[in-house]
Amino acid sequence: MNPVVIEAQGITRLFHDPLTFKVLNDVSFKVRQGEFVSVIGKSGSGKSTLLYVLSTMDTDYTGKLYLDNQLLTDLSGNELAKVRNEKIGFVFQFHYLLSEFSVLQNIMIPALKLGKFSPTEISKRAMERLDWLGIPEQSVKMPHQLSGGQKQRVAIARALINDPLIIMGDEPTGNLDQKNSDIVFDIFKGLTRNHNQTMLVVTHDNDFAQRTDRIIELEDGKIISAPAE
Repeated sequence: MNPVVIEAQGITRLFHDPLTFKVLNDVSFKVRQGEFVSVIGKSGSGKSTLLYVLSTMDTDYTGKLYLDNQLLTDLSGNELAKVRNEKIGFVFQFHYLLSEFSVLQNIMIPALKLGKFSPTEISKRAMERLDWLGIPEQSVKMPHQLSGGQKQRVAIARALINDPLIIMGDEPTGNLDQKNSDIVFDIFKGLTRNHNQTMLVVTHDNDFAQRTDRIIELEDGKIISAPAE
């Protein structure tokens, strides 16, 4: 059995606007290495809030969060930023590519920030990831020269540049047509199968979710369905 990459233990998140209510209520689950897990639920179910907690960008919760067997709860902001850059890759609904940089430069940015490899090695790694995603010829283009589907593939390459333990997606196909949504799904599936990449994706697309390895369903801040990991 593959090791646990991320584990939530009794995560509860309160909002106070204007009354206090539980957006997340005692949420517990594990995701193992190489799994492709989707999180679904109606609007207001807490799925986006859960992703922000799991990604360490929201720390105002009770319970415990582990990543790679490290307890993240109560780490400082700087410590969490380091964990995020080293171990978590992000793919959002919108690509958030920087318009003033080329495709290759956009992909390199997180690795340059981490400083683990030389710029030359980072450039080589960025090209490898573009090869994985079938768009090496786009490396010298600027973001405005790409289609929506190509931009999202570049965003995936950027998420992969630091060899993250887990990639988290927030509605990664929400801005794409069906053809490009299928391409993104196939990329994610290929990453889990061929590179043992762990994927955790929040989605409202039930067809997308049904094709993942496992579905965690939220309702009113609680997990109502989560097959054993």
